[in-house]
Amino acid sequence: MIGKASKSPLSEATRTRLDQLRHKLLTLHKLLLDGERTAYERDHGRQTAGGMLQLLINHEQFAWLRRISEIIVRVDEILEDDDPSSPTNAAILMTQARALLMQAENGDEFAQKYNAALQGQPGAVLVHKDVAGILSDG
Repeated sequence: MIGKASKSPLSEATRTRLDQLRHKLLTLHKLLLDGERTAYERDHGRQTAGGMLQLLINHEQFAWLRRISEIIVRVDEILEDDDPSSPTNAAILMTQARALLMQAENGDEFAQKYNAALQGQPGAVLVHKDVAGILSDG
């Protein structure tokens, strides 16, 4: 649509918060993936980038990380969407992300693996703290 400026239904504050969440989740995902890769390679040998992508997509050991990937994709979709329901979708996504990432250690499989990864990766703990701050705002 040339000549027609598109007005996002998201407030600037919501857009900024989603951008920050996306950035921090990408960082967190990379740190967690690096840790999982190290554990996998310890047992199975060094993997190529393409091999790692296939493992991330298909291997059970990496399945828990897909939940974070899904949140990142949903953030991207909301940021790109002109739908009037985007603010509602953003609020729902924030609630779901908070529920996923702030579970007790004895929660589901994701919570157990996530909390175990945080125990072994100080860098991930720092990013988790940033994510928790973004998710607790507003």
